[in-house]
Amino acid sequence: METDKTEAAGENKNRKRWLKRLGIAGFMLFLIKGLVWLGIAFWAWMKLK
Repeated sequence: METDKTEAAGENKNRKRWLKRLGIAGFMLFLIKGLVWLGIAFWAWMKLK
């Protein structure tokens, strides 16, 4: 019985770890994407100036 509980706790811990990694990866993706768009806008602004 106790092994079932420990296995479920381990799976839950693993799931939380993966969700955290996914969240960090998603944040980094949108951060980099936003910075690239700002760079493109700045480059275009400098070309038109």
